[in-house]
Amino acid sequence: MKTILIIVHTVLSLWSIGSIIYHGRRPSRSIGWVLTIIVLPFVGVILYYLFGVNRRKFKFFNTKEFEQRKRFSYGNAPTSNQFKANFDSDIRKKRLNLLINANSNTSATRGNAITVLQDGGETFNTLFNAMEEAKKFIHVQYYILERGKLFERMLELFQKKISEGVEVRIIYDSFGSYTLRGRPKKRFQEIGVKIHPIMPIRLKNLLFYLNFRNHRKIVVIDNKVAFTGGVNISDKYIKHKGELGKWKDTHLKLEGPIVNDLHQVFLKDYFFASNKEEFRIEDYLFEQSKSGDVHAQVVAGGPDSSHPTIMQQYIGMINQAQKSICIANPYFLPGEAFFQTLKIIALEGVEIRLLVPKKSDSNAAMFAMFSQFEELLGVGIKIYLREDFSHAKILLVDDDLVSIGSGNFDIRSFELNYEANILIYDQGINQEMKAEFNALCEKAEQLSLEEFKNRPRWKKFMEGLSKFFKPLL
Repeated sequence: MKTILIIVHTVLSLWSIGSIIYHGRRPSRSIGWVLTIIVLPFVGVILYYLFGVNRRKFKFFNTKEFEQRKRFSYGNAPTSNQFKANFDSDIRKKRLNLLINANSNTSATRGNAITVLQDGGETFNTLFNAMEEAKKFIHVQYYILERGKLFERMLELFQKKISEGVEVRIIYDSFGSYTLRGRPKKRFQEIGVKIHPIMPIRLKNLLFYLNFRNHRKIVVIDNKVAFTGGVNISDKYIKHKGELGKWKDTHLKLEGPIVNDLHQVFLKDYFFASNKEEFRIEDYLFEQSKSGDVHAQVVAGGPDSSHPTIMQQYIGMINQAQKSICIANPYFLPGEAFFQTLKIIALEGVEIRLLVPKKSDSNAAMFAMFSQFEELLGVGIKIYLREDFSHAKILLVDDDLVSIGSGNFDIRSFELNYEANILIYDQGINQEMKAEFNALCEKAEQLSLEEFKNRPRWKKFMEGLSKFFKPLL
């Protein structure tokens, strides 16, 4: 029996390593998977097959749905050309606009009003108040829709609005919202909500869908106001739960022409999640009017995008930096391309500050993140550890560029998740966010290179060990 197991393990390991060599796109990721297979007999092979296989190279990646998703488009949102931003006098912004347009098929628009929501209580009060005003429809998309106080509040509100003739549609990620199965989902259906999981995980598609997530958080109300950012429907944002306490995050309230572009992202996902429910697009996308003076752009990408949209957005932004870069994120594992770009810009003299939580909901991600810090500190990047846990995904560049959304600075958001960010070209919002960022850095612990080098050996060991599992994080 032992001999048979050795033979089976050897064959599977050799097959897996051969697949990595033949189909691998990045040497660092390939080496990580090879080491995982060697260090974890059998388990490493299973993990690679579930999470590491480059499915773009296999026929079963090109399923009918993914091919349809690639081709699917409602065309340009019916927003008048008068609201398309003109950056001819600013080459930095013009290049970013062209990059995102090529990746997401969205143009920067002007005439928007954007409100930044920093506190969980404020976010949900603003969200539910806007839902109360709905006259036609409420469209909801979340990665995590979790039972609790907020869940019950949403259910009660939807029951009221449906009785008033408002349509309510919900789509959710089947992995992130795994507790929604069964009775919780039926409670929505019983009051008339049209609710569907995105990429439902079933036995027939387990190997295909398991490693992909729809990480977007989008709410659109009557196509007049929209919300997006990093906040999920979970009570952890409004009350202290567990060791991390009450989570912090950043969300956006959007009004103006940009609502059409964000709504298109939802409608595309809903169309496929609902098994192509028929509806008239003109009933949900229609002409917008000016709501403010902010220029902004939707950035949406996923595993079926032609390019790694979120990664290219972030690299495109930091490449435009002339003075400063501020990054806030709980999972800073950006991969080699972004990592090296950041180091180059730091060596060119641009001030770069990174703000991360001292504690994390994922110890593996935390140790893997800390394993990069010595190298970053060595090129002059300033790193701050905040005591509370923040789930926000924020990038500030110079005095006029801001990105807020669902996209983390990690390989999962860059290549495996469907994400949505808002790129904001505005000095006022940049200064508002930078003031908050500066205040948080003042209260946080700043790492020094010399002290960090002297951290305990066990931490260095755990950081080194975590590198084996970076492909899974």
